[in-house]
Amino acid sequence: MADDRTMMLGLHAADEGHTRPMTALLDENRRSMWFFTAKGNAMVHQLDQGHRAVATFTAKGHDLFATLHGTLLVESDPAMIDRLWNPYVAAWYEGGRNDPNIVLLRLDPEHAEI
Repeated sequence: MADDRTMMLGLHAADEGHTRPMTALLDENRRSMWFFTAKGNAMVHQLDQGHRAVATFTAKGHDLFATLHGTLLVESDPAMIDRLWNPYVAAWYEGGRNDPNIVLLRLDPEHAEI
């Protein structure tokens, strides 16, 4: 995933019933995957205490396909935002790290099929 971090991310049994392209960020010290998004994202409104989620990944060369299932949570730790912040994320948020519309989602994978 280091070469292409785009995944399709969605919630199980969500009313909208579809996934969205999201950029996954990995933290070498944790097993979780992280996604920056905006407060207006429909998934954010469906996450109260966490929710079952599915993510799919296809490598650029189509030599790897994966489906992950786990729990999706809103992460509110400002230190994690600072840790994952990079120029690509910054391009989406006019207010920088302190933009009031930033939401960080954390996917805790429980099982996967490759």
